[in-house]
Amino acid sequence: MAFTTPKGRTQSSLSDINITPFVDVVLVLLVIFMITAPLLESGIEVDLPKTRTVKVVSEEKVVVTIDKKQNVYVGNTAVNIHRLGSFVLDQMRGETNAPVFIRCDENVTFGAFATVVDSLKQANITNISIVTEPLSTKGSQ
Repeated sequence: MAFTTPKGRTQSSLSDINITPFVDVVLVLLVIFMITAPLLESGIEVDLPKTRTVKVVSEEKVVVTIDKKQNVYVGNTAVNIHRLGSFVLDQMRGETNAPVFIRCDENVTFGAFATVVDSLKQANITNISIVTEPLSTKGSQ
């Protein structure tokens, strides 16, 4: 933006803002966000069994996961099977009838699954649901 002084000279205004440093900072922040975003969504990878009847759950409370190596997790925290019942009760925070969801890899033996369910039942947790994936609609009917 230029203007003319009373003496007839043309001068530039000092109100021009150099946005190059601003653009540099924004691009650096964008790169940092692009690198860290996938790391924040890390979870326990489980191949869920597929079933025809699937109930959509709008709100998850406590999720117990059994992975391929038969490790047991509550949320993203690894838990010893002998402490599972008390740990889940702590996570429920006094809500005795709150649902507990079990995510189990489809290749885990039934014995490991039964041990987890038994551990929860011994802690007087009765509202247990099993998480599955729906069958794909392409060619499965």
